[in-house]
Amino acid sequence: MASSLRASHYFFVEIKTIFNSCYRKSVCLERTHFPYQFNDNRSKQVKKWLVAFASLLVLAGCEQPADQVHLSGPTMGTTYNIKYIEQDGLPSPEVLQIEIDRLLEEVNDQMSTYREDSELSRFNQHQTSEPFEVSPQMATVVKEAIRLNGLTLGALDVTVGPLVNLWGFGPEARPDVVPTDEELAARKANTGIHHLSVEGNKMSKDIPNLYVDLSTIAKGWGVDVVADYLQSQGIHNYMVEVGGEMRLKGINREGVPWRIAIEKPTVDERSIQEIIEPGDMAIATSGDYRNYFESNGVRYSHIINPQTGKPIHHKVVSVTVLDKSSMTADGLATGIMVLGEDKGMEIANENNIPVFMIVKTDDGFKELASEAYKPFMKK
Repeated sequence: MASSLRASHYFFVEIKTIFNSCYRKSVCLERTHFPYQFNDNRSKQVKKWLVAFASLLVLAGCEQPADQVHLSGPTMGTTYNIKYIEQDGLPSPEVLQIEIDRLLEEVNDQMSTYREDSELSRFNQHQTSEPFEVSPQMATVVKEAIRLNGLTLGALDVTVGPLVNLWGFGPEARPDVVPTDEELAARKANTGIHHLSVEGNKMSKDIPNLYVDLSTIAKGWGVDVVADYLQSQGIHNYMVEVGGEMRLKGINREGVPWRIAIEKPTVDERSIQEIIEPGDMAIATSGDYRNYFESNGVRYSHIINPQTGKPIHHKVVSVTVLDKSSMTADGLATGIMVLGEDKGMEIANENNIPVFMIVKTDDGFKELASEAYKPFMKK
Protein backbone atom coordinates (compact mmCIF):
# COMPACT_ATOMS: atom_id res chain seq x y z
CA MET A 1 0.00 0.00 0.00
CA ALA A 2 2.77 2.37 -0.79
CA SER A 3 1.68 5.72 -1.97
CA SER A 4 2.93 8.80 -3.73
CA LEU A 5 0.41 11.56 -3.10
CA ARG A 6 0.51 15.29 -3.57
CA ALA A 7 -0.67 17.29 -0.58
CA SER A 8 -2.19 20.74 -0.52
CA HIS A 9 -4.11 21.80 2.57
CA TYR A 10 -3.85 18.24 3.90
CA PHE A 11 -0.87 15.96 3.95
CA PHE A 12 -1.30 12.25 3.51
CA VAL A 13 0.22 9.78 5.93
CA GLU A 14 0.32 6.14 5.00
CA ILE A 15 0.00 4.39 8.30
CA LYS A 16 1.89 1.31 7.13
CA THR A 17 5.17 3.13 6.50
CA ILE A 18 5.36 6.07 8.93
CA PHE A 19 8.30 6.23 11.34
CA ASN A 20 10.87 4.04 9.61
CA SER A 21 10.44 0.34 8.84
CA CYS A 22 7.06 -1.33 9.26
CA TYR A 23 8.77 -4.04 11.28
CA ARG A 24 10.41 -1.65 13.74
CA LYS A 25 8.28 -1.21 16.81
CA SER A 26 7.92 2.44 17.71
CA VAL A 27 6.44 4.64 20.39
CA CYS A 28 6.18 8.21 19.13
CA LEU A 29 4.61 11.27 20.71
CA GLU A 30 3.56 13.50 17.82
CA ARG A 31 3.63 17.20 18.68
CA THR A 32 4.29 18.65 15.24
CA HIS A 33 3.32 17.77 11.70
CA PHE A 34 5.38 15.16 9.94
CA PRO A 35 5.98 15.31 6.17
CA TYR A 36 5.07 12.22 4.22
CA GLN A 37 8.05 9.98 3.59
CA PHE A 38 7.91 6.72 1.69
CA ASN A 39 10.10 3.89 2.96
CA ASP A 40 11.19 1.33 0.35
CA ASN A 41 12.83 -1.01 2.85
CA ARG A 42 9.79 -3.01 3.89
CA SER A 43 9.95 -6.76 4.14
CA LYS A 44 8.46 -8.97 1.46
CA GLN A 45 6.17 -10.51 4.05
CA VAL A 46 4.59 -7.17 4.83
CA LYS A 47 4.14 -6.43 1.13
CA LYS A 48 2.38 -9.74 0.61
CA TRP A 49 -0.29 -8.77 3.13
CA LEU A 50 -0.59 -5.14 2.16
CA VAL A 51 -1.44 -5.84 -1.47
CA ALA A 52 -4.40 -7.98 -0.43
CA PHE A 53 -6.45 -4.99 0.58
CA ALA A 54 -7.25 -1.56 -0.80
CA SER A 55 -5.23 1.10 0.99
CA LEU A 56 -6.81 3.11 3.75
CA LEU A 57 -5.05 6.42 4.38
CA VAL A 58 -5.49 8.79 7.28
CA LEU A 59 -5.91 12.47 6.41
CA ALA A 60 -5.00 15.15 8.90
CA GLY A 61 -5.39 18.92 8.79
CA CYS A 62 -2.81 21.65 9.31
CA GLU A 63 -3.99 23.43 12.42
CA GLN A 64 -2.08 23.43 15.72
CA PRO A 65 -2.06 19.75 16.71
CA ALA A 66 -2.80 18.20 20.07
CA ASP A 67 -0.40 15.65 21.52
CA GLN A 68 -0.93 12.37 19.73
CA VAL A 69 0.77 9.06 20.44
CA HIS A 70 1.63 6.62 17.67
CA LEU A 71 2.32 2.96 18.45
CA SER A 72 3.29 0.42 15.80
CA GLY A 73 4.75 -3.03 15.41
CA PRO A 74 4.52 -6.35 13.56
CA THR A 75 1.61 -8.75 13.94
CA MET A 76 -0.21 -11.44 11.94
CA GLY A 77 2.27 -11.27 9.06
CA THR A 78 1.61 -7.55 8.66
CA THR A 79 1.74 -4.50 10.96
CA TYR A 80 -0.41 -2.67 13.45
CA ASN A 81 -0.64 1.09 13.83
CA ILE A 82 -2.41 2.89 16.66
CA LYS A 83 -2.89 6.61 17.17
CA TYR A 84 -4.57 8.17 20.17
CA ILE A 85 -4.82 11.57 21.82
CA GLU A 86 -2.68 11.97 24.92
CA GLN A 87 -4.43 13.09 28.11
CA ASP A 88 -3.80 13.14 31.84
CA GLY A 89 -4.28 9.94 33.79
CA LEU A 90 -3.56 7.47 30.99
CA PRO A 91 -1.04 4.65 31.29
CA SER A 92 2.28 5.38 29.60
CA PRO A 93 2.63 4.48 25.91
CA GLU A 94 5.20 1.83 26.87
CA VAL A 95 2.77 0.15 29.26
CA LEU A 96 -0.03 0.26 26.69
CA GLN A 97 2.16 -1.22 23.98
CA ILE A 98 3.25 -4.14 26.14
CA GLU A 99 -0.38 -5.13 26.65
CA ILE A 100 -1.29 -4.49 23.00
CA ASP A 101 1.54 -6.77 21.88
CA ARG A 102 0.36 -9.43 24.31
CA LEU A 103 -3.24 -9.21 23.11
CA LEU A 104 -2.29 -9.46 19.44
CA GLU A 105 0.08 -12.33 20.15
CA GLU A 106 -2.81 -14.10 21.88
CA VAL A 107 -4.96 -13.66 18.75
CA ASN A 108 -2.12 -15.14 16.69
CA ASP A 109 -1.78 -18.08 19.06
CA GLN A 110 -5.50 -18.70 18.78
CA MET A 111 -6.26 -18.13 15.09
CA SER A 112 -3.14 -18.36 12.92
CA THR A 113 -2.95 -21.11 10.31
CA TYR A 114 0.77 -20.38 9.90
CA ARG A 115 1.50 -21.64 13.43
CA GLU A 116 1.28 -25.40 13.74
CA ASP A 117 0.56 -25.20 17.46
CA SER A 118 -2.09 -22.47 17.32
CA GLU A 119 -5.54 -23.27 18.64
CA LEU A 120 -7.00 -23.20 15.12
CA SER A 121 -4.23 -25.39 13.67
CA ARG A 122 -4.82 -27.95 16.41
CA PHE A 123 -8.52 -27.99 15.54
CA ASN A 124 -7.67 -28.51 11.87
CA GLN A 125 -5.39 -31.40 12.85
CA HIS A 126 -8.20 -32.85 15.00
CA GLN A 127 -9.57 -35.18 12.32
CA THR A 128 -12.58 -36.50 14.17
CA SER A 129 -16.16 -35.44 14.77
CA GLU A 130 -15.58 -35.32 18.52
CA PRO A 131 -16.08 -31.80 19.97
CA PHE A 132 -12.89 -29.78 20.36
CA GLU A 133 -12.74 -27.28 23.21
CA VAL A 134 -11.63 -23.79 22.21
CA SER A 135 -11.21 -20.42 23.87
CA PRO A 136 -14.24 -18.13 24.25
CA GLN A 137 -12.56 -15.76 21.77
CA MET A 138 -12.25 -18.46 19.11
CA ALA A 139 -15.85 -19.51 19.64
CA THR A 140 -17.01 -15.89 19.25
CA VAL A 141 -15.15 -15.41 15.97
CA VAL A 142 -16.31 -18.70 14.45
CA LYS A 143 -19.92 -18.03 15.46
CA GLU A 144 -19.71 -14.66 13.71
CA ALA A 145 -18.21 -16.31 10.62
CA ILE A 146 -21.15 -18.73 10.53
CA ARG A 147 -23.63 -15.85 10.93
CA LEU A 148 -22.01 -13.86 8.13
CA ASN A 149 -22.02 -16.92 5.90
CA GLY A 150 -25.81 -16.92 6.13
CA LEU A 151 -26.07 -13.16 5.66
CA THR A 152 -23.94 -13.30 2.49
CA LEU A 153 -25.77 -16.33 1.06
CA GLY A 154 -22.71 -18.53 1.51
CA ALA A 155 -20.26 -16.11 -0.10
CA LEU A 156 -18.14 -15.79 3.05
CA ASP A 157 -16.96 -19.29 3.92
CA VAL A 158 -14.05 -19.79 6.31
CA THR A 159 -13.63 -23.41 5.19
CA VAL A 160 -12.33 -22.57 1.69
CA GLY A 161 -8.72 -22.59 2.91
CA PRO A 162 -7.87 -25.77 0.94
CA LEU A 163 -9.04 -24.03 -2.22
CA VAL A 164 -7.08 -20.87 -1.41
CA ASN A 165 -4.00 -23.06 -0.95
CA LEU A 166 -4.71 -24.94 -4.18
CA TRP A 167 -4.75 -21.70 -6.14
CA GLY A 168 -1.41 -20.65 -4.62
CA PHE A 169 -2.52 -18.00 -2.13
CA GLY A 170 -2.24 -19.81 1.22
CA PRO A 171 0.36 -21.28 3.60
CA GLU A 172 1.22 -24.09 1.18
CA ALA A 173 2.89 -21.50 -1.11
CA ARG A 174 2.11 -23.46 -4.28
CA PRO A 175 3.37 -22.22 -7.65
CA ASP A 176 1.04 -19.95 -9.59
CA VAL A 177 -0.57 -22.59 -11.79
CA VAL A 178 -4.18 -23.38 -12.63
CA PRO A 179 -5.23 -26.60 -10.88
CA THR A 180 -6.79 -29.48 -12.77
CA ASP A 181 -10.50 -30.26 -12.51
CA GLU A 182 -9.62 -33.38 -10.52
CA GLU A 183 -7.55 -31.39 -8.01
CA LEU A 184 -10.33 -28.84 -7.69
CA ALA A 185 -13.01 -31.47 -7.07
CA ALA A 186 -10.90 -33.25 -4.45
CA ARG A 187 -10.29 -30.05 -2.47
CA LYS A 188 -13.86 -28.79 -2.84
CA ALA A 189 -15.20 -32.03 -1.36
CA ASN A 190 -13.61 -31.09 1.96
CA THR A 191 -15.10 -27.59 2.19
CA GLY A 192 -18.43 -26.15 3.31
CA ILE A 193 -19.23 -24.22 6.46
CA HIS A 194 -22.32 -26.39 7.00
CA HIS A 195 -19.87 -29.07 8.15
CA LEU A 196 -18.78 -26.80 11.03
CA SER A 197 -20.67 -26.16 14.27
CA VAL A 198 -20.08 -24.41 17.59
CA GLU A 199 -21.82 -25.20 20.86
CA GLY A 200 -20.67 -23.07 23.75
CA ASN A 201 -16.87 -23.23 23.63
CA LYS A 202 -16.73 -26.47 21.67
CA MET A 203 -16.23 -26.72 17.90
CA SER A 204 -17.14 -29.78 15.85
CA LYS A 205 -16.87 -30.88 12.22
CA ASP A 206 -18.67 -33.73 10.53
CA ILE A 207 -15.97 -34.44 7.95
CA PRO A 208 -12.46 -35.17 9.25
CA ASN A 209 -10.50 -33.08 6.73
CA LEU A 210 -12.45 -29.86 7.18
CA TYR A 211 -9.95 -27.00 7.35
CA VAL A 212 -10.91 -23.65 8.88
CA ASP A 213 -9.05 -20.48 7.91
CA LEU A 214 -10.09 -17.29 9.71
CA SER A 215 -7.86 -14.91 7.73
CA THR A 216 -10.92 -13.10 6.33
CA ILE A 217 -12.09 -12.14 9.80
CA ALA A 218 -9.27 -12.57 12.35
CA LYS A 219 -7.47 -9.30 11.65
CA GLY A 220 -10.73 -7.47 12.22
CA TRP A 221 -11.11 -9.32 15.51
CA GLY A 222 -7.61 -8.21 16.46
CA VAL A 223 -8.57 -4.60 15.78
CA ASP A 224 -11.64 -4.95 18.00
CA VAL A 225 -9.59 -6.51 20.81
CA VAL A 226 -7.12 -3.62 20.79
CA ALA A 227 -9.80 -0.93 20.45
CA ASP A 228 -11.77 -2.39 23.35
CA TYR A 229 -8.61 -2.45 25.45
CA LEU A 230 -7.88 1.22 24.70
CA GLN A 231 -11.39 2.16 25.74
CA SER A 232 -11.01 0.18 28.96
CA GLN A 233 -7.99 2.38 29.74
CA GLY A 234 -9.97 5.59 29.28
CA ILE A 235 -8.87 6.35 25.70
CA HIS A 236 -11.78 7.60 23.62
CA ASN A 237 -10.06 9.30 20.68
CA TYR A 238 -8.15 6.72 18.67
CA MET A 239 -7.45 4.99 15.40
CA VAL A 240 -6.54 1.29 15.44
CA GLU A 241 -5.34 -0.40 12.25
CA VAL A 242 -4.13 -3.94 11.60
CA GLY A 243 -3.20 -4.91 8.05
CA GLY A 244 -5.59 -2.41 6.50
CA GLU A 245 -8.57 -3.01 8.79
CA MET A 246 -9.48 -0.04 11.00
CA ARG A 247 -11.62 1.04 13.89
CA LEU A 248 -12.01 4.71 14.74
CA LYS A 249 -13.43 6.70 17.59
CA GLY A 250 -13.64 10.37 18.46
CA ILE A 251 -11.30 12.92 16.92
CA ASN A 252 -7.73 13.18 15.66
CA ARG A 253 -5.07 15.58 16.89
CA GLU A 254 -6.55 18.38 14.78
CA GLY A 255 -9.76 18.17 16.81
CA VAL A 256 -11.85 16.86 13.90
CA PRO A 257 -13.26 13.39 13.16
CA TRP A 258 -10.91 10.94 11.50
CA ARG A 259 -11.09 11.08 7.72
CA ILE A 260 -10.20 8.09 5.58
CA ALA A 261 -9.19 7.97 1.92
CA ILE A 262 -10.09 4.89 -0.10
CA GLU A 263 -7.57 4.08 -2.79
CA LYS A 264 -8.40 4.09 -6.48
CA PRO A 265 -8.00 0.46 -7.61
CA THR A 266 -5.16 0.92 -10.09
CA VAL A 267 -1.88 -0.97 -10.14
CA ASP A 268 0.40 1.58 -11.80
CA GLU A 269 -0.19 4.54 -9.49
CA ARG A 270 -1.65 5.34 -6.09
CA SER A 271 -4.44 7.87 -5.95
CA ILE A 272 -7.60 8.55 -3.98
CA GLN A 273 -11.02 7.37 -5.09
CA GLU A 274 -13.15 8.51 -2.16
CA ILE A 275 -12.83 10.34 1.16
CA ILE A 276 -15.21 9.57 4.00
CA GLU A 277 -15.77 10.41 7.66
CA PRO A 278 -16.70 7.08 9.26
CA GLY A 279 -17.27 8.51 12.74
CA ASP A 280 -17.14 5.92 15.52
CA MET A 281 -17.05 2.97 13.14
CA ALA A 282 -14.81 0.26 11.76
CA ILE A 283 -13.86 0.15 8.10
CA ALA A 284 -12.60 -2.73 5.96
CA THR A 285 -11.83 -2.96 2.26
CA SER A 286 -11.51 -6.05 0.08
CA GLY A 287 -10.00 -5.82 -3.40
CA ASP A 288 -8.64 -8.17 -6.03
CA TYR A 289 -6.58 -5.82 -8.17
CA ARG A 290 -3.15 -6.45 -6.60
CA ASN A 291 -3.05 -10.01 -5.23
CA TYR A 292 -3.43 -12.30 -8.25
CA PHE A 293 -1.50 -14.29 -10.83
CA GLU A 294 -1.86 -14.59 -14.60
CA SER A 295 -1.77 -17.71 -16.74
CA ASN A 296 -2.26 -17.76 -20.51
CA GLY A 297 -3.56 -14.22 -20.45
CA VAL A 298 -6.18 -14.91 -17.74
CA ARG A 299 -6.01 -13.19 -14.35
CA TYR A 300 -6.78 -15.28 -11.26
CA SER A 301 -7.73 -13.44 -8.06
CA HIS A 302 -6.86 -14.53 -4.51
CA ILE A 303 -10.55 -14.27 -3.56
CA ILE A 304 -12.27 -17.63 -4.00
CA ASN A 305 -15.95 -18.20 -4.73
CA PRO A 306 -17.02 -21.04 -2.39
CA GLN A 307 -19.72 -22.16 -4.83
CA THR A 308 -17.39 -22.72 -7.79
CA GLY A 309 -14.13 -23.30 -5.95
CA LYS A 310 -12.51 -20.85 -8.36
CA PRO A 311 -11.34 -17.23 -8.12
CA ILE A 312 -14.07 -14.63 -8.52
CA HIS A 313 -14.59 -13.37 -12.04
CA HIS A 314 -16.59 -10.16 -12.26
CA LYS A 315 -16.00 -6.43 -12.59
CA VAL A 316 -16.16 -5.39 -8.94
CA VAL A 317 -12.58 -4.51 -7.99
CA SER A 318 -13.05 -3.09 -4.49
CA VAL A 319 -15.62 -3.28 -1.70
CA THR A 320 -15.52 -1.13 1.45
CA VAL A 321 -17.78 -1.89 4.42
CA LEU A 322 -18.48 0.06 7.61
CA ASP A 323 -19.70 -1.50 10.84
CA LYS A 324 -19.38 -0.96 14.58
CA SER A 325 -17.28 -4.14 14.67
CA SER A 326 -14.07 -4.45 12.67
CA MET A 327 -14.50 -8.23 12.67
CA THR A 328 -17.91 -7.91 11.04
CA ALA A 329 -16.74 -5.30 8.52
CA ASP A 330 -13.77 -7.50 7.65
CA GLY A 331 -15.90 -10.55 6.91
CA LEU A 332 -18.63 -8.64 5.09
CA ALA A 333 -16.12 -6.93 2.78
CA THR A 334 -14.93 -10.32 1.53
CA GLY A 335 -18.40 -11.83 1.33
CA ILE A 336 -19.88 -8.92 -0.63
CA MET A 337 -16.81 -8.88 -2.88
CA VAL A 338 -17.55 -12.51 -3.77
CA LEU A 339 -21.23 -11.75 -4.44
CA GLY A 340 -20.44 -9.07 -7.01
CA GLU A 341 -22.24 -5.91 -8.05
CA ASP A 342 -25.94 -6.80 -8.22
CA LYS A 343 -26.35 -9.38 -5.46
CA GLY A 344 -23.80 -7.70 -3.21
CA MET A 345 -25.54 -4.33 -3.32
CA GLU A 346 -28.91 -6.02 -2.92
CA ILE A 347 -27.75 -7.72 0.29
CA ALA A 348 -26.28 -4.43 1.52
CA ASN A 349 -29.51 -2.49 1.03
CA GLU A 350 -31.73 -5.25 2.42
CA ASN A 351 -29.66 -5.41 5.61
CA ASN A 352 -28.85 -1.69 6.00
CA ILE A 353 -25.10 -2.30 5.55
CA PRO A 354 -22.91 0.70 4.60
CA VAL A 355 -21.14 -0.52 1.44
CA PHE A 356 -19.07 1.33 -1.17
CA MET A 357 -18.17 -0.49 -4.39
CA ILE A 358 -15.77 0.37 -7.17
CA VAL A 359 -16.65 -1.38 -10.43
CA LYS A 360 -14.46 -1.54 -13.53
CA THR A 361 -16.04 -0.23 -16.73
CA ASP A 362 -14.85 0.15 -20.31
CA ASP A 363 -14.07 3.81 -19.59
CA GLY A 364 -12.51 3.42 -16.15
CA PHE A 365 -14.43 2.94 -12.91
CA LYS A 366 -17.88 3.61 -11.52
CA GLU A 367 -18.88 4.02 -7.88
CA LEU A 368 -21.83 2.39 -6.16
CA ALA A 369 -22.97 3.21 -2.63
CA SER A 370 -25.65 1.53 -0.55
CA GLU A 371 -28.24 3.78 1.08
CA ALA A 372 -26.67 3.17 4.50
CA TYR A 373 -23.27 4.29 3.19
CA LYS A 374 -24.30 7.62 1.68
CA PRO A 375 -24.38 9.62 4.95
CA PHE A 376 -20.67 8.87 5.44
CA MET A 377 -19.57 10.26 2.08
CA LYS A 378 -17.51 13.45 2.17
CA LYS A 379 -18.94 16.00 -0.26
